[in-house]
Amino acid sequence: MQQRISDIDALVREEKRLTAVECHNEAWAEGLSAGIESDIIAEAALATACGEILRRSGEAAALGLLERMREKVIAGEFEPVRLRH
Repeated sequence: MQQRISDIDALVREEKRLTAVECHNEAWAEGLSAGIESDIIAEAALATACGEILRRSGEAAALGLLERMREKVIAGEFEPVRLRH
């Protein structure tokens, strides 16, 4: 029973994540269409995220988020997908 609840929680969390990504993509597109450069949009998004995590969970959580993002950058997770022919 506990495994089933855990699976459901994971599915709900993933659905929320996908919805958040969709919302952010729409906001990003709106910013670009308003003439805002992508680096300005990105910095504003990161500042908003860090500020919210800091406010809700404290400095350690905000620094943890930044470290996880740093590790993902180093691992190449944000590199564009390239198709091989």
